[in-house]
Amino acid sequence: MSATTTAQHSDQPGRIMSGEMAEQPSVLRRILDEGAPRIRETAERIAARQPRFVLLTARGTSDNAALYAKYLLEVLLGKPCGLTSMSTTTAYGARQDLTDVLVITVSQSGGSPDLVASTEAARAAGAITLAVTNNADSALAAVSEFHIDVLAGPEKALPATKTYTAELLALYLFVEGLRGGDGSAAKVLPDLAQQILDRQAEIKQLAARYRFAERMVLTSRGYGYPTAKEAALKLMETSYIPALSYSGADLLHGPLAMVDNISPVIAIVTEGKGGEALQPVLERLRGRGADLVVIGAQAEVDRASAGFSLPTGGVAEEVQPILEILPLQMLAYEVTIARGQDPDAPRALAKVTETR
Repeated sequence: MSATTTAQHSDQPGRIMSGEMAEQPSVLRRILDEGAPRIRETAERIAARQPRFVLLTARGTSDNAALYAKYLLEVLLGKPCGLTSMSTTTAYGARQDLTDVLVITVSQSGGSPDLVASTEAARAAGAITLAVTNNADSALAAVSEFHIDVLAGPEKALPATKTYTAELLALYLFVEGLRGGDGSAAKVLPDLAQQILDRQAEIKQLAARYRFAERMVLTSRGYGYPTAKEAALKLMETSYIPALSYSGADLLHGPLAMVDNISPVIAIVTEGKGGEALQPVLERLRGRGADLVVIGAQAEVDRASAGFSLPTGGVAEEVQPILEILPLQMLAYEVTIARGQDPDAPRALAKVTETR
């Protein structure tokens, strides 16, 4: 698909995005049933190479998936990990010594020239290169030494939904494979994802409350932080509402001053250490009289102005982001519909963004 191609409009705005969101439980099952053995084999082959550290390369939604992988790699595997700046290679021509470094490039389409060029340069510099894409025939897959197909199937709506959760699950299973884990914490995800998607009426109520918002702030900590960033992106690209995302710690270092009782603050409260670290931030937000929306456990929702409770009791913290993003995808969709816009085809966007 070229950079000028956009999703086709239909008589029912949002029909494509809605259908693709609904596919997510089946996509997660497909990865667990069909993709997991191949992901584990790839992980074992890379682990045998004993990479020194890891670099992650991505853009847009996939960049948020890469940030999630950074938490997995640092927390579960204890590997130093960083997010790359592609322009150092593609614009400045910098050449680094990447001998025995694992470079993971995450891309839905695998077609952006800067991703392909930076991966080629990394491989030439001695890196172990892994592409994680939804297109096994992509240019990125072709130039990478290893490839993981996230098996999400064709995604036609411009806002990425099922490919994002597929990337998260594939990356989790990959990191589990690197450390010799069995990935069993992910087995509950398809059924729980379906439970969340079945509660669209609750999201419509939230959307009615916030359809006229002029700005939103999203915050979380730990594994939930990539969810805050991805939710902000979804809100901006579908509804055009300016949505600012911050780590809870960063929010306290200045941006808290802009919080008032008018613009909603959406907090993703992961059950676990990330949620515990966010508690002082929530107290400060409540103290400022913020219109606080909580995505998390029912006890946290009960202390907020509004929210959506997640069925994450007993679910491992590291896989909760795969569930956390679902109500926020639906919120972006419902707010956009309520504002009379079509989430399938946001203005000025293309499915494949060809940056260099």
